[in-house]
Amino acid sequence: MDRSAGLILHPSALPSPYGIGNFGSSARQWIDALSACGFKLWQMCPTGPTGYGDSPYQCFSAFAGNPYFIDWDAVVEAGYLEAAQLEPLTRLPNDAVDYGALFERFWPIMEKAFQNFKSRLQHSDSLRKKVESFYAAEEGWLYDYCNFRALKERYKQKAPAEWQSENRNKAALGNNTEKQFISESAEKHAFTQYLFFKQFNQLKSYAKDKGIQLIGDIPIFVALDSADVWANPELFDLDSLGKPNKVAGVPPDYFSEEGQLWGNPLFAWNAHKKEQFRWWIQRIQHNLKLYDCVRIDHFRGFESCWAVPLEDSNAINGQWEPAPGKSFFQGLKTQFPELSIIAEDLGVITPPVKALLEETGFPGMAVLQFAFSSEPKAQADNPYLPHNLKQNQVVYSGTHDNNTSIAWFASLDSNTKKHVQDYLKVSGETISWDLFRAAIASVADYAIVPLQDLLSLGGEARFNNPGTAQGNWSWRYQSEQLAQLVSESADYIRKQLALYNR
Repeated sequence: MDRSAGLILHPSALPSPYGIGNFGSSARQWIDALSACGFKLWQMCPTGPTGYGDSPYQCFSAFAGNPYFIDWDAVVEAGYLEAAQLEPLTRLPNDAVDYGALFERFWPIMEKAFQNFKSRLQHSDSLRKKVESFYAAEEGWLYDYCNFRALKERYKQKAPAEWQSENRNKAALGNNTEKQFISESAEKHAFTQYLFFKQFNQLKSYAKDKGIQLIGDIPIFVALDSADVWANPELFDLDSLGKPNKVAGVPPDYFSEEGQLWGNPLFAWNAHKKEQFRWWIQRIQHNLKLYDCVRIDHFRGFESCWAVPLEDSNAINGQWEPAPGKSFFQGLKTQFPELSIIAEDLGVITPPVKALLEETGFPGMAVLQFAFSSEPKAQADNPYLPHNLKQNQVVYSGTHDNNTSIAWFASLDSNTKKHVQDYLKVSGETISWDLFRAAIASVADYAIVPLQDLLSLGGEARFNNPGTAQGNWSWRYQSEQLAQLVSESADYIRKQLALYNR
């Protein structure tokens, strides 16, 4: 990517009348707005199917798409539903995502659409060929995911550890899962994936026509309750009952004095090495088909990861366990010579992690909210201050994990506020725009800010509060907010981006 700028926005935050953002008209309007403002990048965050806690960083699959993002208007247009059948979804809130209510209303409607689709499939050779082509292209993960979701329905959405032994992992089913669906329910989930990827690719094409590149996001770890672990238990550090021996997290940091206990199973890296990182290569290849560039969340976990005893209630007593960083990325580079990756290198970054990042050549990240300190000795040397940034970096005002810039600035002590004001030569009254200008003016090749900052929103618009399991990923913007931003600020933004060659 050339020197450029963009915005972070998870698709869940897009406007729609159906309880959550989707790939319909509002997504195209969002892309139009990015283009009108002169932005070239849309960082989407993960788009996988979310489970308990609703976090896109804890998905049922590292490959599947989130069915919630399917454009219902397109489903109606295709003849699989009548518009009136969507009425239960239209009664959901339009200013926030109510995931519990969405789940209860979404799936009965999708079942109706699926039955109509299934009937159509029997009478349309052209549709059947399209569907079969999709199944063949995605067979490396599709059957596992759909069969896993069908079994979750059978067991009332419980995790595999609570299933009967004959279903607890893919191998226990014998040959019933190889390139075939185990039930009509599994076929339904395949239908959702067919719709998701058809619509995603249409949206990607629309974005390309508008000069917008899509940045995807790969969480390094996968959820224990996922098709990936169910189908490939040998690739994860599990005991004989399928429980993690240890779980992933991070030590105490900016976000939490007790660290963050993520609960993901750790990789059995020796098993991955034996199969020459097959699963990971498949994962990267899948994402590179979808996105122009991929951000890897928690890059440092490829050098070593924070392993926490399963029984612990926080992440304080973990320890660093080595990972095969160098050999792993050498293998990836062999497979993908033109690998476009952003490395999330925040948190506890040791010299070996820095060395690994330098060896890969991937751009790392810098967050301006982390740049300022009240301690005089730490002020000038902070690596995230604009004068310390590098060209091969992505600079953010804040990420999906940070509070909005307005809320962040309001929370600072007086000394740190003064440091911000003095350094940026600003009053702080328009701090979100001040950080935007600092980001785009920096030497870093890529500058990205959350939409919430350009809308000048406070803490009520925060996406995610790390270390908390509930109440995240629910914020949504309103159509009029985006329209106002474009009408009032598009010319200014374009001029600023041009001024700094973005």
